[in-house]
Amino acid sequence: MKRALAAALVLALAGCAPAEEQAERSTCAPTPAADLVPASGAYLGVNLEWGRQTLAEYAADLGEQPAVAVSFAHFPFAPGEERNLDLAVDQLAAAGGMLLLTLEPHDGLPAVTGPASGDLAERLDGWNRRGVPVIVRFAHEMNGSWYAWGQQPAEYVAAFRRVADAVHAGAPGSAMMWAPNYGGGYPFAGGEHQGDDSALDTDGDGTVTGADDPYAPYWPGEDAVDWVGMSLYHWGSAWPWGENEVPEPGKFVAQLTGTYAGLAGDDRGLPDFYGVYGEQHGKPVAVPETAALYAPGRRGAAELELKQAWWRQVYDPAIAVQLPRLAMVNWFEWDKDEPEIGGRVDWTATTGTIGKAYGADLPGWARWADAVPRCGSPPSP
Repeated sequence: MKRALAAALVLALAGCAPAEEQAERSTCAPTPAADLVPASGAYLGVNLEWGRQTLAEYAADLGEQPAVAVSFAHFPFAPGEERNLDLAVDQLAAAGGMLLLTLEPHDGLPAVTGPASGDLAERLDGWNRRGVPVIVRFAHEMNGSWYAWGQQPAEYVAAFRRVADAVHAGAPGSAMMWAPNYGGGYPFAGGEHQGDDSALDTDGDGTVTGADDPYAPYWPGEDAVDWVGMSLYHWGSAWPWGENEVPEPGKFVAQLTGTYAGLAGDDRGLPDFYGVYGEQHGKPVAVPETAALYAPGRRGAAELELKQAWWRQVYDPAIAVQLPRLAMVNWFEWDKDEPEIGGRVDWTATTGTIGKAYGADLPGWARWADAVPRCGSPPSP
């Protein structure tokens, strides 16, 4: 999902004094990245709207300490971002849980240099030694046409591998996540960064169309990837978005497995993302961002009916059996203007009566912050 970067607002997440005013920080032996996968179930985490709510406030509303906190940053880091991320890590070090760090190379892939990658690994290792595991989601939605790193498969793969090499060598307590955009609508014609690279023409018919594989050209290689992820939102049933529409049954699993036949068109020609990259490649699967569109004041379904229909799919008790490699799900807890609908969307799930219903539907397979290994400990069952 496209969003405005708000790195400075991470200060609100930390709720604490600057680093130089902190007590001396303890260090420990980091948990190896291979041990960050939960032994069973899936981590449940949150994409917080940092300026509106702290992690502690969110945990109090939810009644659980989320296993994952998601943060976004330019890469290389913009001025001040290192400090803001340090403050976020301060809170995670105190409360438990891991950081999912989404790195966005807005200056283009040539800016992803060896020295920048090495500096990143050094910082990650410091966070790991404070007991905070980090999963790096580098240049997500690289198959989209809306980001400066989009639809450039060779350049993207080289940049991902450059970062992965540095992280694996210098921060063994951190892991790398590869996370394309859901392929429905590919190749996303009309975007500012739409590509025409011949590598995108996977069926060899001379043009890049929806018949081409939306994921495979961007695969960085088995050795570079620790986790795979795909953000899955319910935007509605048909373009243009903006009407409050209840998701049809089974949509979440169908999109993740390439069997979705939506009201807006049949996506069943898409590859099975879960099957190919989770099962065949043997990687833990994440849904780094998910939520259901509710636009206040627009026509359609009521907020609870719509959102609950989506989270009951995402948190279905059968998911743990049906998708055993699903290891992380993070709710997008934002209330913000979305350019795709030209107005406000309330994606949140923990406020008021909605929050009570959400809490009541949390699944038994959920794993919280106390299940995240730290300081060399193995994952909790």
